[in-house]
Amino acid sequence: MPDKQKQPFDFMGLRKAASVLSLVLVIASIALLAVRGLNLGMDFTGGTSVELEYEVAPSLDDVRNTLTGAGYEQFSVQNFGADTTVLIRMAEAGNDELAREVSGVLGADGDRLELVSTEFVGSQVGEELKESSGLGLLLALAVVLIYVGMRFQFKFGIASVIPLAHDVIIVLGAFALFQWTFDLTVLAALLAVIGYSLNDTIVVADRIRENFRKMREGEAWDIINQSIHETITRTINTSGTTLVVLLALYFLGGEAINNFALALIIGVVVGTYSSIYVSANMLMATGVTREDLMVPAKEGAGGEEEEQPPEWLNRM
Repeated sequence: MPDKQKQPFDFMGLRKAASVLSLVLVIASIALLAVRGLNLGMDFTGGTSVELEYEVAPSLDDVRNTLTGAGYEQFSVQNFGADTTVLIRMAEAGNDELAREVSGVLGADGDRLELVSTEFVGSQVGEELKESSGLGLLLALAVVLIYVGMRFQFKFGIASVIPLAHDVIIVLGAFALFQWTFDLTVLAALLAVIGYSLNDTIVVADRIRENFRKMREGEAWDIINQSIHETITRTINTSGTTLVVLLALYFLGGEAINNFALALIIGVVVGTYSSIYVSANMLMATGVTREDLMVPAKEGAGGEEEEQPPEWLNRM
């Protein structure tokens, strides 16, 4: 049996505490989604998008104050590609007349600007986007289940999909709690979170499978713990470097991608945790054993099955 004293940290020793934490976070997130709901952006609710080109870069706070003073509500203002280009997204349904009206209000103070374009998204399009985005997330999880089940074993498929659903629900719960705007960029971030968390989970799962075949002694608890210990440095390094980039995007990327970066930051933190604890907990719950991961025997020349030598022997 592996010597636990050689391991700097007993990851599986916190298995029950991690289970309680995950359960609390998921239940709280579902409750927030049911009670508060998501603050859906114009992509899902419909509205008007107005793009203006200023001669001199304006203060976005001044633009917001001017629109508020004119009686407009539920809008967002951000730079779009350049400091002189301003994109105004309004929940109010409208047409070219509304765009000209907004342009006139902002130009009344003497600022020289030009109306570049205006777009209108109807509520019917928004409803279709909501349905398509939900189906897209479910399809992504289903494909992951099939892939991991074929790549490893069905128990590993369950232990990979549950953490992904866990991560997505918690990110959505955070957006419901703080009422951050949920739009198509955040949806793209959720899909990226699924991919990132899956990659982390696959690395740990591959080491668990290898150790189940290589370690001739030890229970599932010890083997999973040893596997996490062997991959934890890689997991932390990957998550740390990813977070550095995402924090730079959040603080320096501008308002247009703030929520995108924020969703990814939460997703990377939660995904790192889930690839260690949620996935391992699910493997323990499904009762994975060494027999589940044994290499199938192949038939010998005489037609009888020939037993495969253990993987550790092949490496000698």
